[in-house]
Amino acid sequence: MKKVFIVASLMFFALFQTQAQVSFKPGLRGGANFSHFTKGNDNYYDFDSNPVSDNYNTLTNFYIGFYGALKLTKYYTLQPEIDYSSQGSNYNSIELNVDYLSIGVINKFTFSDKFNIHLGPTIDFVVSENFDTDSDVDMAFVLGAGYNFTPNFGIEARVKKGIIPVFDSFYDNHTNVVFSLGATYTFDLK
Repeated sequence: MKKVFIVASLMFFALFQTQAQVSFKPGLRGGANFSHFTKGNDNYYDFDSNPVSDNYNTLTNFYIGFYGALKLTKYYTLQPEIDYSSQGSNYNSIELNVDYLSIGVINKFTFSDKFNIHLGPTIDFVVSENFDTDSDVDMAFVLGAGYNFTPNFGIEARVKKGIIPVFDSFYDNHTNVVFSLGATYTFDLK
């Protein structure tokens, strides 16, 4: 009976210690988006049998949002995020704009209290566009890195790749690719 009590006490103490390390801090994030649609295979011929290729080039825009950093261990933080992300592509000198409300669950792995790696899924809902998108929702995966100058202020760079076609042309469909570069500010709550 003593052994059971000792083991139960140790387990309770270990659970209490683990819970004592958990912290939650809200924050803001924002910066620049450099986005384009995937190129696809839009090679076709005009009426004179000359090859024509559609060009989907980078469009510069912005993102802004907030997050909740749930630090579970010294090295791991679960970070739910809600962002407004303005994306799109330049198509043969025409801007194709599509704006999303993005909900993400980012897994953040921290090394040396300054450098961190981000990875996780997002689901993006179209809130406005200047062309007919093929879907009102996009699912994407994020991979990125960040650097914290102070416990409150940091910078981050991410790549987000959509998996649902946002635009169908006559010959192919195209998905979102976004490179983001921005800053973060985490609030200290006591």
